[in-house]
Amino acid sequence: MSLAMAAAGVCSFALLYAPQPLLPQLAAEFGLDPGRASLAVSVATGALAIAVLPVAVLSELVGRRPIIVASVLASAALGLALPFAPSFETLLALRVLQGIAIAGFPGVAAAYLVEQLGRTGVAAAVGMMIAGNTIGGMAGRLASGFTTDWLGWHGALAAVALLALLCALLTVFTLPPGPRSRREQGSFTTAKREQSSLAPREAGSGRLRSVFAGIGLALRKPVLLAQYAVALLAMGSFVALYNAAGFRLTGEPLGLSPALASLVYLAYALGSMSSATAGRLVGRLGRRRALLLGLSTTIAGTLLTLPDSLPLVIAGFLLLTAGFFAAHAVANGWAAAEAPDGARGQAGGLYTLAYYLGSSVGGTLGSVVYGHAGWGWLVAVVTTWLALAMLSCLPRPRAARSRPG
Repeated sequence: MSLAMAAAGVCSFALLYAPQPLLPQLAAEFGLDPGRASLAVSVATGALAIAVLPVAVLSELVGRRPIIVASVLASAALGLALPFAPSFETLLALRVLQGIAIAGFPGVAAAYLVEQLGRTGVAAAVGMMIAGNTIGGMAGRLASGFTTDWLGWHGALAAVALLALLCALLTVFTLPPGPRSRREQGSFTTAKREQSSLAPREAGSGRLRSVFAGIGLALRKPVLLAQYAVALLAMGSFVALYNAAGFRLTGEPLGLSPALASLVYLAYALGSMSSATAGRLVGRLGRRRALLLGLSTTIAGTLLTLPDSLPLVIAGFLLLTAGFFAAHAVANGWAAAEAPDGARGQAGGLYTLAYYLGSSVGGTLGSVVYGHAGWGWLVAVVTTWLALAMLSCLPRPRAARSRPG
């Protein structure tokens, strides 16, 4: 299971963010400003955000494993088509479809792990899953960044797609069935007898009603709403910074080559370590303090990138990446642990929706801010978003009880 989930994470996140290091090259070839070039990333994450909740609902009906398998195979196939896009508009259309396909893995992965391992192990399990996702995102960015100098953006995207296809096949052959799938296989005959006494339409509508009721449950708990807010604001901040990183590092006064600039994504290795240790951090500090520590570390790293000094910029990206992934692991695990029994998939879907909506909207807005006002204003905007994320997870004061006069 660990191997399969790691391979699925590498496949999904290598494909999702492979165009990010190529944004300066795409902008130069198609005559785009940074904001428009960032759509190569944002349309995929936006499509993922829109698709993730329907996919989570579908997983309640057909099981988690079929969704994960279909997701990795379809997203890898679309990745192989991307290098042949004849125009930027075609590239964007393929990226929309790819974002929808990728939604199947992050939308149901946390619920799958809870069903496999139980609630007690979910914090560490989600942390390890995010560590695998982080490695995938880093591998995709590094592969495309390093190969673009001699293969161009077409060859760079093809290299990432081949890596993703190998990981997708590994997932297909190693991912075990979930507990629900095993129960359904063991009780197939009984289930058919029970369903024979009901009209098929009534049985299906009953299951759908229970699924949508679970969405309502996942939207009622304040602790879950706080995690959705953290996902939205923190991910928007993180992607905004990395979308503009290539332009900042290859432009004046830093002036790095694209291959050297892509080395900034090695910071993801530190993010992988911080997310994997998030479970121990929660054990020592509690969820709220661990989350606030992660977000405040992200702010500190963001501020460190302000001076036009390459060592400080790199140190800032290392710090903000470690802080962000620790915060994400804590918030994601918190949401999974607090999800009601009948709404695990829905809560995971809503968290992922907020996460990738933040990536899409925040990433594009941040790129627009950078293109029009520069890095300093981008840092100011991102710091504000992260401060709002911290406020959302602070304990709420209890309403004063009314006393008789």
